[in-house]
Amino acid sequence: MPDSALPPLKVALVEDDIAFQNSFAAALAPARDMVLAGTAHNVAQARRLLDGPALDVLVVDLGLPDGSGIDVIRAARAAWPACGIMVSTTFADEKHVIASIEAGAAGYLLKDSSAEKIADEIRALHAGGSPISPRIARQILLRFRPPEPAPEAAPPLANPLSPREHEALELITKGFSYDEIAELMLVSRNTVMTFVRRIYQKLEVTSKAEAIFEARNHGLL
Repeated sequence: MPDSALPPLKVALVEDDIAFQNSFAAALAPARDMVLAGTAHNVAQARRLLDGPALDVLVVDLGLPDGSGIDVIRAARAAWPACGIMVSTTFADEKHVIASIEAGAAGYLLKDSSAEKIADEIRALHAGGSPISPRIARQILLRFRPPEPAPEAAPPLANPLSPREHEALELITKGFSYDEIAELMLVSRNTVMTFVRRIYQKLEVTSKAEAIFEARNHGLL
């Protein structure tokens, strides 16, 4: 429960959407431990706000009519070092998330988050937490997850395919019959069968499907 002996948190909002401003103000109104002490509709107004006394929490939209909220975050970090800064936006892409955090934001909420919980999120931010929408948290975690190890390549064949055997294998992969392969390679059907037998031996397989699989596994196709 909020401590009524402490002065209320002074909160400011930088947001150009009137409907969101109203819902934000309505969400803070019942909270006796915080007060909406300032609002700005654009970057220019936000900079004038930052010239005044420092506030406790600044909530910033990123898409402002005269610039980016990221510039406001960066300026707020310099002007009010002790102020907790939280993003409230529709932008969920990695570029905006990382840029906001690097600029100084300690929280990142999407506007589809429950408006009723905004007071709790502000308390958490001021207490040293980092309120983050689940979708954004997952995105950040995925960014720092180590890449999946590349599958190990199969060792090279002890007895590589000859150029003509490789040519026959490629035609087999394309679905040509032995007679068609013989015609395309200008050899007899028996010669094609010899190529196939040698391919099977070198790949250690007994069927076309296995030959194609092993050839791809060895990087021959």
